Amino acid sequence: MKSFPNGGTLLVALVFAAMPALAQEAKKAEPPKPARSPSEAVLESWNDIGRKLIAIAEDLPEDKYDYKPNPDSRTFVAQLIHASASMYYFTDTAQGKKPHFPDDPKRDELKTKAQIVAFVKQCVHDGADLIKAKGDKGMGESVADGGPRKVRLYDLAYGLIEHSGEHYGQLVVYYRINGLVPPESRPKK
Repeated sequence: MKSFPNGGTLLVALVFAAMPALAQEAKKAEPPKPARSPSEAVLESWNDIGRKLIAIAEDLPEDKYDYKPNPDSRTFVAQLIHASASMYYFTDTAQGKKPHFPDDPKRDELKTKAQIVAFVKQCVHDGADLIKAKGDKGMGESVADGGPRKVRLYDLAYGLIEHSGEHYGQLVVYYRINGLVPPESRPKK
């Protein structure tokens, strides 16, 4: 076997050694995007959980909406309505109003899948609009939320985002128990 002359070996080694540095230089050519403002970050999280709730509401077959894993559990649709309606605990409180839905809203006006999907979309949309309208300054305001002390709107929004995320997790379990794969877990196209 014939070996490279020492100069050729050195040149190949230098090229390989320089490749990571050259790749880093190429990445540095485009400056990083600026960080999102605090209210933009809240809005992104709000919209992310909203997107997941909407997708799962649209996707589950309507004949599975009344499924519940045991008699003491909420149905799929009751979980979905609870998670969505609770978003008004943020929007109403932020506007100085009493939340207009109880902890477990009735399905009186939400009879069909189409009505329920529209309700979920409206809950998410109303919260997103309020976050945008408040902006950074408004989201930093403190409001009374019925507890022993005031709460910043940022904290209230994140609390409701987490709450909706917890219920979304329960909805995913309902999906899996029924032998279905939730939209978020399916391979991306």
